[in-house]
Amino acid sequence: MNPESLVCADADTRVLSFYDANGIGAAGALDDLTRFAAALCEAPVALVTLLEEEYQHFLARTGFDGTGTRRDISFCTHAVTADEVMVVPDTLADPRFVDNPLVTGPTSVRFYAGAPMRASDGSVLGTVCVLDTRPRTGLTPLQHQGLMVLARAAMGRLDDRRIAREQGVVAAQSRRALEESDLRFRTLADTMPQMVWSTRADGFHDYYNARWYEFTGTPPGSTDGEGWSDVFHPDDRERSRTVWRHSLETGEPYEIEYRLKHFDGTYRWVLGRALAIRDDGGTITRWFGTCTDIHEQKLALEEREIISQELAHRIKNIFAVIAGLIQFTARNRPEFAPIATDLRQRITALGRAHDFVRPHSAQSRPSARQDSLAGLLADLFEPYQQGDGLRIVTEGDDMLIDDRSATPLALLFHELATNATKYGALSAQEGRVTVRIDQDGDDVTLCWTETGGPVVTEPASGMSGFGSQLIELSAVRQLGGTVTREWRPEGLDVMMRVPRSALSRRDG
Repeated sequence: MNPESLVCADADTRVLSFYDANGIGAAGALDDLTRFAAALCEAPVALVTLLEEEYQHFLARTGFDGTGTRRDISFCTHAVTADEVMVVPDTLADPRFVDNPLVTGPTSVRFYAGAPMRASDGSVLGTVCVLDTRPRTGLTPLQHQGLMVLARAAMGRLDDRRIAREQGVVAAQSRRALEESDLRFRTLADTMPQMVWSTRADGFHDYYNARWYEFTGTPPGSTDGEGWSDVFHPDDRERSRTVWRHSLETGEPYEIEYRLKHFDGTYRWVLGRALAIRDDGGTITRWFGTCTDIHEQKLALEEREIISQELAHRIKNIFAVIAGLIQFTARNRPEFAPIATDLRQRITALGRAHDFVRPHSAQSRPSARQDSLAGLLADLFEPYQQGDGLRIVTEGDDMLIDDRSATPLALLFHELATNATKYGALSAQEGRVTVRIDQDGDDVTLCWTETGGPVVTEPASGMSGFGSQLIELSAVRQLGGTVTREWRPEGLDVMMRVPRSALSRRDG
């Protein structure tokens, strides 16, 4: 057949546009179906058609040279309205087609049979059809069924190609979005003042921002994997590896200070931090970290600590000098000796309290935490303990203290211990003292209980020695608490109740 006179002028362009838009591929992708349809129906022409508003395009063709026709003269316009195969045995005997240019013109179509191609949404896009130049009685049942099967196959193939095309578009969009996101991240990371790095879930370092390479002066890629440790100070490498391995094993945040080699050859202190990135199931997929240059701050802190330790040391020496002056004066004034001894001991207690809470170096720092009330009491009571047996035992809750509360606490408990040594439980070999600390809401209760000493009696009403006044001064005026005493035959019982906020600013 030669249908050139019936083909629309721009049909080639439009059909190729359809192929491209729907991802069908090059023309002829469905020609195997038309070849089979032609052979099955013993027809010289077989087509896979696509109907648009004004045109009919041939997506595949066998025995036909054109690429489409106008819709108003197409047989398939009628076929798409049918549920089954539409058969026209003789076009000259059918009023719909007797004057059709495809019948009266050079193509001389006398027989037509077309099966509609129905999409999944129910719409009909076109047909699989066969044509002949001679009239026929119709189709055999096998040919009829075959055309329906081929129409479904053609529609399925078009759907598959469309889906593949859409998936390809989505994949391409995802790749572009990922590339754009990666570009934005790298741009942001490179403008940050910190060094930024990232690792795989197993800890393999595979990304550093520009700031890292500027700081270290290393060639790009040279610190990937385990290469990062080469720019760490030798004394910090193993410690850093240990902390990093712990984070990898537990998923806990990574934080450590270490010295990093600068491009000028010196080592500078940096703060390294990293957090794990997890998926919806909680599995770690990546680590992101930063290194912040803290060298100047570190040096300033070290300098301040040295000055603070020197100042504290001088204050400690002042306590020792005052205690020495008191002792020296007592030698020349024997009548002053008892008072001098008490005063010297109180000053020594203040010195012990100051030494406990003052800034320390790693070598001089006490074993107990410096914000621990139990630790301070253990330090104050050490001179009163004998051998392996503890004569003063501390029980209950440990509380936070600071330098503000250390002085009145030291005076208070020193006075109680001194009095117990002179007149109470600690004056006897078997005497013992229990100090119990209990937190009660916003208050703290401190109970001093003596047992095993001589029988004690309540002093005469209105009589209060300097030691008792000192206890009142410390507990009531300085700590804002209350003091109650009970003189039991088996020993003195003192209960002090003070606000928790008076012991530490952190509880204020």
